[in-house]
Amino acid sequence: MSGYHLGILVLLSFNVIAAYAVYLPLAAGQLNLGIAGFMVVGAYAASYLTNEMGFPVVGAIACGGALAAAVALLVAIPILRTHGIYLALATFALGQVIAAIFLNLDVVGGASGYPVTAHVGAVAVIGTAVGVIGFMALLSTTRFALYLTAVKSDPLVSDLMGINIRAIKVAAFTVGAAVAAIGGGLYAHYFNYIEAQYFSVMLSVYTVLYVLLGGTQTVWGPLVGALIFTLMPELLRASAQWRYALFAIFIILFMAVRPQGLITAGFGKYLRRQFVREAA
Repeated sequence: MSGYHLGILVLLSFNVIAAYAVYLPLAAGQLNLGIAGFMVVGAYAASYLTNEMGFPVVGAIACGGALAAAVALLVAIPILRTHGIYLALATFALGQVIAAIFLNLDVVGGASGYPVTAHVGAVAVIGTAVGVIGFMALLSTTRFALYLTAVKSDPLVSDLMGINIRAIKVAAFTVGAAVAAIGGGLYAHYFNYIEAQYFSVMLSVYTVLYVLLGGTQTVWGPLVGALIFTLMPELLRASAQWRYALFAIFIILFMAVRPQGLITAGFGKYLRRQFVREAA
């Protein structure tokens, strides 16, 4: 495999991890625009542990994920009292505050960035993305996935049926933050350098678009959305400076025709029937 193709595969892996970090809150009806803030927590925490305290990379990234989950759990209780656009604005502000804190922390380089000595290879990044996909697929077969769908579809009826709506939303928000932080830790150790400016609100917006384009009704939607967002600009590379304009037009037309995303529950059942028919 050429270096170019390996680079695309690694980029796709990072995008897949970020997409699933956004997918879990969205599956519970929460638009989280602060996902980049949790990535920066994982990136800086893991890097500091490997640089300054001699942690092994795997342990440091796991600790970064746990720290981001703890932060998410702490802020989820007040933030998740809001709904709709107000929740989106609250998470947007949270992401900006977290990034600003690391931007002004001299102990991790401040605005100059933070070099990371330990390195992880492409295999570790790709393997983690596959692991995240497997974890989400397994989670989709549990009652937790049903609770997410119920809470998103009709919170009032879900509450009447005895589902603890607050606990389900907090769990989705927290697990999503942990997945984002693991992606941030891997990013820091793959590129061996991080700066808080990279984890801007635009990163959160792009990541939400992955999920909305692929669809939130099935666990495969974020994977398809990340695939399209990663590969389409490369396929349009021949059109030089027009490729991003063409890609933007494609996104606008696609969302106008299919606002529910590409992979819906009905489309997923159709694909499964076709697969079973072909196998027979």
